[in-house]
Amino acid sequence: MNPPPPARDAFAALVLHRRPQRARVGLTLGFVRTFAVPEIAEVLAGTGRLAAAPKARAKATGAMMFALIGHGVDSPAGRGIVAELAAMHRIPGVDEEVMRYVLACFTVCPVESAAATPAEREAAAAFAAELAAALRLPPPAGPTLAETAAWMREFEAARFAPSEAGRRLWDAVAPLFAARLPGPLARHAPAFAAALLDAPLRTAFAVPRPPLPLRAAARLAFRLTR
Repeated sequence: MNPPPPARDAFAALVLHRRPQRARVGLTLGFVRTFAVPEIAEVLAGTGRLAAAPKARAKATGAMMFALIGHGVDSPAGRGIVAELAAMHRIPGVDEEVMRYVLACFTVCPVESAAATPAEREAAAAFAAELAAALRLPPPAGPTLAETAAWMREFEAARFAPSEAGRRLWDAVAPLFAARLPGPLARHAPAFAAALLDAPLRTAFAVPRPPLPLRAAARLAFRLTR
């Protein structure tokens, strides 16, 4: 893998080397956030691929984003991934604001999960701006990741809504969190996964708030990951 350019170096090091497991959980949760937008959920559910093979699809999404971060937007591998993302933009119902939101989820969520340093957050913001330009999308809401995160919350307040497609997608991917649990606890994976959801996501997926002991166990298990 070629060294990432300086604008992204700290971000690539964070998600690929310093805290890869936390970044992967964050990326998965970022993917899950898109299910709460009915237009996105309908597109993802409409193909049937995610419901049929959730582990394979989630793994493919993660591999795509990590390759893009590691190789760079302008690399041969990166240009191929950008072309795939651009094709998604051409799907009916996926407008510019929806695509901006998807990209924000795949940048902000891994960084927040990995407890990034200011330098890593700055590098992630540079990567997001580079990717938006490559996709010919409007630039992120501001030059800092905090401004992008604030824009995400505004978008979610306006666009999150319960949908049958979103609930089906959540039911399909929730068991994937079993991979993060010790063997005896794997059967509790859906409840563990629900403990990682915030209130807007629980509302969109009609998921009850897990009891306090389970939420505390989920936070502890997450803190113990690298």
